[in-house]
Amino acid sequence: MCQMSVVLDKNGEQETIMDNVTLLEAKGTGVEVSTLFDAPKQVDHCRVERMDFNSGTVTLVSLEK
Repeated sequence: MCQMSVVLDKNGEQETIMDNVTLLEAKGTGVEVSTLFDAPKQVDHCRVERMDFNSGTVTLVSLEK
């Protein structure tokens, strides 16, 4: 099973949102991420910038200024 870490890049600073993510779903102007055992987490006002399958990382970028 492929599990990813999701990080949010906001003004050049990266914050880990969630590790061991098994599902990432576009929801309105953001995304919802979830794992097998934790409640989903909504990340508003962002978009997917990059998915690096080699390192297991999804990078979101904030749309807020």
